[in-house]
Order: sequence, then C-alpha cells, then structure tokens
Amino acid sequence: MALVHSILMGAVAGMRAVTPLAAVTNAARSGMLPRDNGAPRLLSNKLASAAMLALAGGELMGDKMKSAPDRIVPAGMATRIATGLIAGAALAPRRQRGLGAVLAAGTAVGAAYLTFNLRMRAIKRYGQKSTGAVEDVIAVGSAALIAHSASRR
Repeated sequence: MALVHSILMGAVAGMRAVTPLAAVTNAARSGMLPRDNGAPRLLSNKLASAAMLALAGGELMGDKMKSAPDRIVPAGMATRIATGLIAGAALAPRRQRGLGAVLAAGTAVGAAYLTFNLRMRAIKRYGQKSTGAVEDVIAVGSAALIAHSASRR
C-alpha cells in the first residue's frame, strides 16, 4: 500500500511531466513528505521548489500552444520517466525507493500514451485550449492530493 502514491504520481507524470516534481519539491520544502521517504535532500531546497513550480507553470501554459510537441515524443517521454523516477522515489518508503521509482516511471509511460490518445480525441471535439485546461486541473489537483495524502502515512 505504501507504493500507491508513487504509482499515482507516475500517472500524473504521464499527463504533465513537471507537475509531479513540483508537487514533491513543494511537499519536501514544507516538511510534508512521509518521515521515512526516499527523497533526495535537494528536493527540500527552497530554490529547487521555486524552480520546479515555475517550470510546471510554464509547462501548463505551453501545453495550450499549437506548436507544443506531443507528450509521446522521445524528449517528452524521457522527461516523464525522469520526473516519475524522482517523484516515485520521494513518495516511497526509503527501503522501497528503487521500486517506487521504477513503478512510477513505468506508470508515467503507460499514462502518457493513454492520456495522449484521450486528449487527441477530445481536441477534435472541444479544441486544444479547453481540453488542456481540463487536463491541467486533473493533473495539478491529483498531484496535490497525492502529495498531501502521502504526508499522512
């Protein structure tokens, strides 16, 4: 049960690459990660948290642009895997951080393909900006809830 937060945050990474890292660095900076977490100490740095929040905000804005690359291009997938690894490790118990990292990264890949296909269908009907905004709400809200929920264990 302890790894469910890592898996869920991996799913968020599939939707938005930087949002999980922003949520985890914010939780680490606030002292809200579980006591026995696998987070590197750097994640609790105020500058790292601010940088991740800024990058996540930029990603949210850039996603609505017609020139935004698909999330399943190699660079996008590499970023999702990397942020999934870090966030998954941070939310897992220290003794299971490797497993949490791998589970989150794997989930990020699967979720990227799933949400890409869903988004492409939705864009045809509702347009890029509105579907992106709905996905933003889901991703940011989920990341915040997952990080908050993990802090209670």
